[in-house]
Amino acid sequence: MKRLTVPALLAVLLLGALGIARAETQVRVTGDSRVYGVYFSGHNFTGWNDPAWTSNTPTWTKAGTKTEDTFEIWERIRVRTDFIANDNLKFRLATKVDNTWGNGTYTAANPDVAIQVYQAFLEFKYPDTDIQINAGLQPTALPQSALFNDSIVFTDWAAALIVKAPLIANTLELNAGFARMIDTNRTFDPSTTQVGDELDFYILSLPITVPGLKATPWGVVGVAGAKAGYYTAYASSFAEGSYAEDLLSAGTLVGPTGWKNNQNPYYWVGGAFELSALDPVRFYADVINGGGAMNDRNKSRRQGWFVDFGAEYTGFDMLTPQVFAWWSTGEDGSTRNGSERMPHTRPNWGPGGSFLFDDSQVFARNSNMGMDPVGAMGLGLSLNNVTFMDKLSQRATFTYLKGNNAPRAIRDLNAALGSNPYFQMGRDLTTNEYALGVNFDSQYMIYENLAARVETGFAHGQFQESVWGHRLANKANGNDTWKVAFGFTYKY
Repeated sequence: MKRLTVPALLAVLLLGALGIARAETQVRVTGDSRVYGVYFSGHNFTGWNDPAWTSNTPTWTKAGTKTEDTFEIWERIRVRTDFIANDNLKFRLATKVDNTWGNGTYTAANPDVAIQVYQAFLEFKYPDTDIQINAGLQPTALPQSALFNDSIVFTDWAAALIVKAPLIANTLELNAGFARMIDTNRTFDPSTTQVGDELDFYILSLPITVPGLKATPWGVVGVAGAKAGYYTAYASSFAEGSYAEDLLSAGTLVGPTGWKNNQNPYYWVGGAFELSALDPVRFYADVINGGGAMNDRNKSRRQGWFVDFGAEYTGFDMLTPQVFAWWSTGEDGSTRNGSERMPHTRPNWGPGGSFLFDDSQVFARNSNMGMDPVGAMGLGLSLNNVTFMDKLSQRATFTYLKGNNAPRAIRDLNAALGSNPYFQMGRDLTTNEYALGVNFDSQYMIYENLAARVETGFAHGQFQESVWGHRLANKANGNDTWKVAFGFTYKY
């Protein structure tokens, strides 16, 4: 009986909402489902686990203490329900179940149901205007040019208030918002002394669209509390990193640990550019500078740059060739003067669906190497939208990257702490390390809304024994990574 409690409660709430809705309210249900098997050999280039935080103290487990299972079957079900009063007012509730066969919900005979709410927001237009207001748990992404999929700084669901106001029709828009990313203690702090346990973002962008050009200047101000749960809040879609690695400096982990200030400001300023004036050749670029904790101890500061550039040719009917490159600042030789990498969190950046990054893989779980493009530079080539046969589309991408981080900075932290999650082999590269990846993805439309899909990936890396230790580096240098995923996607 207990296993039915959550879905039964949701069903009662949904039926109740339908029953009391005004007669003219329209209820629209959409969603998607995917079922796929994944063969993945060589996680983290070793086939062993990476280190992971276990508390916000912080404490952690070491790398290389667990061995991968090379085959899993994943299933995800998502249902989105829109309660539409009229063209100017609606509410969305979206739920999902996402797990492997034989675990949790998908355990035979005795499932442990785990339904998650991933969207719950009100959307309306202010009366007699085109100003749109969204409030609640909603998709929240910072600007990024289209070739690179999505933002390197933040892309995910967030509890936010977002206002979109057109200033000049079809030309200039104002987007402003507030998002609360973390509130660790919620209503009461642990003692009578108040502590900063929240992470808040204040967001502003001004998309400008004129014939042949789209430019989006944007900025974010963050207020980061010293006691927010950075180590236990994950910063990637499948738990390959936490907010701590992406926002804090390595110096916060060595004495005196933590921040001096109760709260520290963060900032990001950037521009996303898409040039189509020379169509069928199109250009894409992003320039971003970000930093935080600049008024704290020198070792706690973090600031850096990220730049990307790409081009594509859209004149062919059967394929779209794309080239791309990026560069970002990396760590210098010391952790005592803070971090030179740009802070970021929950990125979804990745050109060409690259197997190296957590970006646009349709079969998202257990899908990629989870490498960090921040602190590295690289280039690549993609043949996108390949359609030599009816109903069949394909994509092939090659990506190479090299680290911009000084070996000494990573080596010194590893010497002080041992195997730790802040710097991870295969995620963060030194100037003496490189990695390359290839992915080839195919999709065949069985029906208009049902597709069979195959995603494949290969990755190879070269890593420094003096930085990561003989055991991990020796295993990774002799071990390439392979992935093959096959399954079905259904949208309704």
